[in-house]
Amino acid sequence: MKNYFWLFCLFLYSCSTNPETYIAHVEGYWEIDEVTMADGSTKAYKFNETIDYISINDSLKGFRKKLKPGLNDTYYTSDDVEAIQLKMEANQLMIYYTTPYAKWSERVLEATPTHLKLINDSENVYLYKRYTPIKLDLE
Repeated sequence: MKNYFWLFCLFLYSCSTNPETYIAHVEGYWEIDEVTMADGSTKAYKFNETIDYISINDSLKGFRKKLKPGLNDTYYTSDDVEAIQLKMEANQLMIYYTTPYAKWSERVLEATPTHLKLINDSENVYLYKRYTPIKLDLE
C-alpha cells in the first residue's frame, strides 16, 4: 500500500506545471478579460479602451505600458511606464512592478500563448487574453 502512495505522489508531481515555462508567454499585448475579486464576485470586460504591453529582456527585466489601440497596428500611449522584473521564488513566477510612486507584485498563476492569469496581494485574480490588433483593408 505504501508503494502505491509514493507512486501516486510521483504521478501528481510529474503532472504539475513548472512556472518557469510561463516566462516565455508573459511578453506581448494583453487585453483584460475578467477580474475575480477576493470575495468571489466577478467583473467581465466586454470592451477595453486600453491594453497592456509587456516587454521583457533576457535578464527578465522590462516594462509594462498602457496603450490605446488604433487601426492597422497603431497605438497611442502616454509617457507612463511601470518597470517590471520577473523572479522565480518558492517555485512561483512573480512580477515585481516599480514606478516613481509605488512598488507592488503579482504572482503568475498561468501564462499560455493565449491567456495570462495573475493574482495580486489583495487576492484579486486578473485574467487577460492575448490582444488581436484591428486590421482593416483600407485600399
